[in-house]
Amino acid sequence: MMNVLFKTTLRAATAMALCAPATAWAADVADAAPDDTIIVTAQRRNEDALKVPVAVSVLSGESVKEFAAAGGDTLLTLSGKVPSLYVESTTGRIFPRFYIRGLGNIDFYLGASQPVSIIQDDVVMEHVVLKSNPAFDIAQVEVLKGPQGSLFGRNTTAGIIKFDSAKPSDTFSGQVNASYGTFNSVNVDAGVGGPLTSDGSVSFRLSALYQHRDDWISNTYTGVSDDGTKPGTNVMGGFNERDVRLQIAAKAGDNLNLRLSGHYRDYDGTASIFYRGSILQGSHAQSPTLNLRQVAYDEAVNNPQAYKTYGTSLKADYDFGGVTLTSVTAYEHAKGFSRGDTDGGAGVNFPLNGAPFGFGESQGRLRGLNQWSQELRLASPDTGAFKWQVGGIYFDSRDKTEFDQRSFFLTSNALGTAPNPNNYVLLRNANTSWGLFGQASYELTDKLTLTGGARISNDRKHTTLLLHPNFVNLNPVPPTAPASSYACGTAQDCRLSDTKPSWDASLLYAATDEISLYGRVARGFRGPTIQGRSAVFNSSYTTADSETNTSYEAGVKTAFMNNRAHFNLTGFYYQVKNIQLNGNDSNGNGVLFNANKADGYGLEAEFDVRPVRNFRFNAGLSLLHTAIKDKNVFAQVGSVVIGGVPTLSQTVLNPVVQRGNLFFAQINGNSLPNAPTFNINLGARWDIPVTDDNRFFVSSDFNMQGKVNYVLYKSVEYASNGQFELGLKAGYVFGPYEIAGFVRNLTKERNLVGVIDTNNYRAGIYNEPRVFGVSFSGSFR
Repeated sequence: MMNVLFKTTLRAATAMALCAPATAWAADVADAAPDDTIIVTAQRRNEDALKVPVAVSVLSGESVKEFAAAGGDTLLTLSGKVPSLYVESTTGRIFPRFYIRGLGNIDFYLGASQPVSIIQDDVVMEHVVLKSNPAFDIAQVEVLKGPQGSLFGRNTTAGIIKFDSAKPSDTFSGQVNASYGTFNSVNVDAGVGGPLTSDGSVSFRLSALYQHRDDWISNTYTGVSDDGTKPGTNVMGGFNERDVRLQIAAKAGDNLNLRLSGHYRDYDGTASIFYRGSILQGSHAQSPTLNLRQVAYDEAVNNPQAYKTYGTSLKADYDFGGVTLTSVTAYEHAKGFSRGDTDGGAGVNFPLNGAPFGFGESQGRLRGLNQWSQELRLASPDTGAFKWQVGGIYFDSRDKTEFDQRSFFLTSNALGTAPNPNNYVLLRNANTSWGLFGQASYELTDKLTLTGGARISNDRKHTTLLLHPNFVNLNPVPPTAPASSYACGTAQDCRLSDTKPSWDASLLYAATDEISLYGRVARGFRGPTIQGRSAVFNSSYTTADSETNTSYEAGVKTAFMNNRAHFNLTGFYYQVKNIQLNGNDSNGNGVLFNANKADGYGLEAEFDVRPVRNFRFNAGLSLLHTAIKDKNVFAQVGSVVIGGVPTLSQTVLNPVVQRGNLFFAQINGNSLPNAPTFNINLGARWDIPVTDDNRFFVSSDFNMQGKVNYVLYKSVEYASNGQFELGLKAGYVFGPYEIAGFVRNLTKERNLVGVIDTNNYRAGIYNEPRVFGVSFSGSFR
């Protein structure tokens, strides 16, 4: 551990040395801008972050654009950029999975729930595909840590990521960020808006995102394919992202404000690329033959995926004089598919017992999703010693989801597997929820404020097997699975429902105008979940009951040097009871189950400073320990039968039991998946003035994470430690315009970000490649 931290410090110091010369500190502090107050909406009000008793990290819109300059996914690039935030995907750009303080969900099922809620412009994005809608023309991103069940509802046991777009205004303004880089990578993020009427009572904001990358991964397999997959040079890895959003704001008199918003997404690209055999057995080192620019796939026609989403919302605020009524009405729609070679290679290249081994492909298709939500809030003014708000929400999401397995796609049986066009299932999923909530804060003294909130939420899930051509009856409950995983038994029609309270209470003490101390206790609720995909293997649905998270945290927030410097420190402890977990069955299919509980504790620190006008530095650190607590829960481990003998495919560090040809590891005491033991993020920018309006600049950002386990059980292979990435940018600013050169993943790191632990595949997913490029940005107001 000390060696890792030493290397971390050395690398971080090197990164910052690129853009933090000592002479910058000697400049005149009086030249700095007068105020950098951070305003957040963590409590549904515009408030100084110093006065909010919630651990919240803030990313500016400019930061988000920097991270995605090379055409990277605007959501996945946020991973590690603030303490305790981790983002990954094993299904490409249409299925990001979010983790806060180690809590998330590794399930790749299209109907999976997550304990991190995504809120975009006041609208909850519940389905995993809706959560993938890119962030563009962003004003600010807030990461709220810990349960947020009072104001934001169920499925927020880990926290919330809140995206706020640039809004219409009564003055003309606009911005554009455009870049071009390696692999013909194009990224254009733009927005323009202003008044539509002479008096400014009606205004608009038109925003757009365009991203493109050429295919850069070749398929070198030239053998027999049962589904017609053809090899080729540069046939995978590319994408086209096209997004647009239009907002219209209107003021009707002095009391009513309206904002109508509509957005559309058209995306096509490549599903996640698995590299079979890229992880050496007995080590988490990468195979020396690993080449991220080529694979040998015998199936899945080079991993295509495509999705279209659109939605609209209407937000209305009416001031009755002393109280404001807010209504948010929203509709979201999505459809599309993703297909992939899930074994990550050609079976003939990995023989077992003298024969080709490991054939696998699958497709998830969202035939159609419709989500409706309606929220009403009544709130007091933001001023005064006593502030309150009450409200309610109704949510309704319905979809038809198809799952297709390998033989569905086969056109021949040259490799010994007969085609079966009926190897698919069609499910109908319905999720309805309602909640009633209230929150109030009262200034007990001019320095001490008490805040409390409560909510009652109901969450209902209903999954129906609409079509299974081979269906006779779903198999009985497997004897190796936890009984709680099969609450619906063998039923084709599964219904789960639960109603639970959630709440929070906090005290904030303003020690001085620059220092606040706070303590908070909160409980969040995550609704029950149904895993219906198992039906494609003629197996029963698996389910998980509701989980609750009780969290305790205390911290200090500071703002000094006239708000040009901020330092926040938070310590936390939480316990999730009946935690929902996901493992694999013998088909590599996700299996839901509940464990008794999981504990987590840690520390978060953030520091940013602008000592002079032309230099800014920020740093973040999170330390985390998590542990699953249940001696009776086991997770299946990848294995194969060699010469008639069942054999583990990896080096498992937990006690293992064998049942038939399968192995199960006891996971009691293990850390949660995708929960780094530490995360460090650093960033800096130094501007060198030439004239009053022109200047050179250099900036850099650095991120490093500690040990991460990618699966529920401990193994040597499926873990990483000390992975890092470095970005660098340098250029020239002339007035409101900037031209620069940049590089993402400067040191060309090959970081493991996901795995497939089925059989003996030892397949890994890796980070974005190094991209060099040039960028141009400008704004007007």
